[in-house]
Amino acid sequence: MSAPPRRIRKSWRTWLVGRRLPTSDAAHEAIGKRLGLAVFASDALSSTAYATQEMLTILAFAGLVGFTYAFPLAISIVFLLAIVTLSYLQVIHAYPGGGGAYTVARDNLGVRPAQVAAAALLADYVLVVAVSTSSGVAHLASAFPGLLQHRVTIAIVLVLAIMVVNLRGTKESGKIFAVPSYFFITVMLATVVAGLARYFFGTLPRVADTPPMSHAGSLQAISVFLLLHAFSSGTTALTGVEAISAGTTAFREPRSRNAGLTLLAMAGILGTLFLGITFLAERAGAVPSEAETVVSQLARTIFDGRGFLYHAVIAGTTIILVLAANTAYNGFPRLSALQAEDGFLPRQLTYRGSRLVYSRGIIALACLASLLIWIFDASVTQLIPLYAIGVFLSFTFAQVGMTRRWWKSGRLAPGHEARERGSVLRHDPKWRWKMAANGLGGMATAVVTLVFAVTKFREGAWVILIVIPAMVALFVAIRAHYLELGHNLSLDAYGAPPRVLRHRVILPISGVHRGTVAALRYARALSHDITAVHVSVDADQTRRLEEKWGLWGNGVRLVTLTSPYRLLMEPLLEYIERVADLQQPNETLTIVVPQFVARKWWHNLLHAQTAVMLRLALLYRPGIVITNVPYQMADEEEPSGADAPVPMPASAGRRE
Repeated sequence: MSAPPRRIRKSWRTWLVGRRLPTSDAAHEAIGKRLGLAVFASDALSSTAYATQEMLTILAFAGLVGFTYAFPLAISIVFLLAIVTLSYLQVIHAYPGGGGAYTVARDNLGVRPAQVAAAALLADYVLVVAVSTSSGVAHLASAFPGLLQHRVTIAIVLVLAIMVVNLRGTKESGKIFAVPSYFFITVMLATVVAGLARYFFGTLPRVADTPPMSHAGSLQAISVFLLLHAFSSGTTALTGVEAISAGTTAFREPRSRNAGLTLLAMAGILGTLFLGITFLAERAGAVPSEAETVVSQLARTIFDGRGFLYHAVIAGTTIILVLAANTAYNGFPRLSALQAEDGFLPRQLTYRGSRLVYSRGIIALACLASLLIWIFDASVTQLIPLYAIGVFLSFTFAQVGMTRRWWKSGRLAPGHEARERGSVLRHDPKWRWKMAANGLGGMATAVVTLVFAVTKFREGAWVILIVIPAMVALFVAIRAHYLELGHNLSLDAYGAPPRVLRHRVILPISGVHRGTVAALRYARALSHDITAVHVSVDADQTRRLEEKWGLWGNGVRLVTLTSPYRLLMEPLLEYIERVADLQQPNETLTIVVPQFVARKWWHNLLHAQTAVMLRLALLYRPGIVITNVPYQMADEEEPSGADAPVPMPASAGRRE
């Protein structure tokens, strides 16, 4: 008869993130195209809320005439979007195991380029969370100006709220975020359609009560540098396109097909909204401003004031900007888990939590993003220059990596295949065309990366140019540690394990009590050579301890160390060091430490925690084993009478 399943006790954690899911439920947690669009496309779609404004902010340096270049620049950005989308569509089908630019670079370009791509993507994911939540709060403050002074607090609270939702699992977070994501798509498409209809019917008014433009300095002439600067700001609309390729494993089978269709749908909606908003902003006379966003100006102009439809647009925009962080919460943990599997990040990031998501990666992302929001005061203008350079760098590595993949495919004979870490490589009869397309795309994104680095350098892009190499150096150091650890732990050429012929045990005691007796009982199971050590700071107390040890010590010798300066740890450590220096070959020195375990966590604050301090002090001393013997305080009342422990004579049970 099998035992009934153990009932899991509900706690605050169960209420917060949900019940635990068994590993067998992993397939049921996969998502389809509809949920996939809500989970992975929110970042890319949300960029339509600020990409036009960031582009106009740069063009404003040329005055109102500069705004006439906004729509042609938007067309060129959408053309670049098409190139990047087609490239990542190939990545999805070639690498169904996910990983995006990291996997492509690792399998085709080598370890170091892969780490650069990973650093760029991880930095971008952190910035996605910081920028999207800060931008969402900025839109909220456009409708309710009184919230502006609390934007940092509100942004961090939103980051933590999205973290909690993602800890509940990919499928559940997708269900929670699907409604607001599709609400944003609906209201923004309705706004663009209504605005275009009013424009072509000649009823679209100019923006009334335009806020002050957010640019500093004197007007300047239109130049190639200014246009490139505006172009690089507008390319923030492409951020998030890579997320689906990195998280392909989240989709249900057939993974590649579902992920590819989701990517095409996302790119189509993104291009339509970006072109529509930019066109209407120029025709309606919207201006970039910190006081009111371009989307807010368009909404109140198209819908004739701040009525219901206006607030629906602001609500939808604010929600999607906040939910854009959800894309990073799915991309960052998966990418960091892949890197951890390869040994470039802590192994703990590969562990799935109770809801089958990479919980540690989710929490790490929330902490890093909150730190950025606090440092940059939740200012979108200050965060944007740090933003897109990382993602375009990853675009470049993905395109160049795919170019090399098609070249390798052309070297294979038809019908032959080669297995790589992330995929299976087969001969493709169209490899020349695909290689040319990815090569062209790689050059385009490389140029954009260079333009972004140059034009945004003074505004803060130099930070990312320092951070990415620093991250790569950290990855390499972590990898070197794991390689060294593996070499030291390897049993290759190890020979026969050395025999332990003798145990020597030291038992530090501060008093004689039940915990001491329990530790002594354990020590006697290890060896006959036991020395109890007591550090004396009070003669009377030491005398009473020695008398009590005579009753309970079971004949084990007691060494008393006098401490005239009332130090506790130092005399004990010196004694242990002296004994360790006399240690013989094939002899093990074990420190058995009695440790009291309190019933409540705050009870630990009332005790000295000597066991913990001793373990930390001796942890790095070779040849010494530290063993804690915990003594748990019983829930019942203290025993008395016949149940009380009986003292043992000094000779009882002693082994000669």
